[in-house]
Amino acid sequence: MRQPPSLQEHRPANFGGLWLALCATVFMTTACTDRKTPSDDRWSGSGELIAMSGGEGGARYACATCHGVRGEGNGYDAPRLAGLPAGYLQKQMEDYATGLRPHEVMRDVARFLDSHERVRVANHYAALPPQAVSPATDETIAAATPGLYARACQQCHGVDGVGTVNGPPLNAQPAFYLTQQLQDWQVSKRRNDGNHVMLKVAQQLDAAQIRQLGLYLARIPPRPASPDR
Repeated sequence: MRQPPSLQEHRPANFGGLWLALCATVFMTTACTDRKTPSDDRWSGSGELIAMSGGEGGARYACATCHGVRGEGNGYDAPRLAGLPAGYLQKQMEDYATGLRPHEVMRDVARFLDSHERVRVANHYAALPPQAVSPATDETIAAATPGLYARACQQCHGVDGVGTVNGPPLNAQPAFYLTQQLQDWQVSKRRNDGNHVMLKVAQQLDAAQIRQLGLYLARIPPRPASPDR
């Protein structure tokens, strides 16, 4: 009696090539999650709506959840976004989406937005009046800290941390957030400034100086950057 044909007999001659192509397609689909095409989702109509709704990511990924309804931040690990330069905000979202700036939650937030939506969100927060949550600590700021800031940071981030064309505003950001960012720059965990300037600056600071700079900048009131920014 003739045995049933084996699976091998039913495979097309180019089965190996087809299988590899299928695997490659599946890999590319699952590995590349950064959405680039415009969305027709009704929650993507404006930057404000995206910030409040999370766009296609839903409420779990809404910017306002961590950064506040008016972009004021949470006073701890989520910075204020209100009044920051639109170009800077857009770049950070692009860097989060590609993994250049590592952060698990922000990576997902940014990847749920297409490039057009990132521009809208950036413009929304840039247009908000600068405001921030009051500092949560009354730790003493060392007398040498303003001078340290002037030497190490002022050239790029401006007098009183209001920002320049070379660096974003730092004033009225949470001390914990600023400290955390400097620590990340120091060990090259964060490295998305292009010329590694922040790596060189941060590596010249010790732990106490980093903490002091965070406290100092957190207490400078939020206000618009200078016109030449």
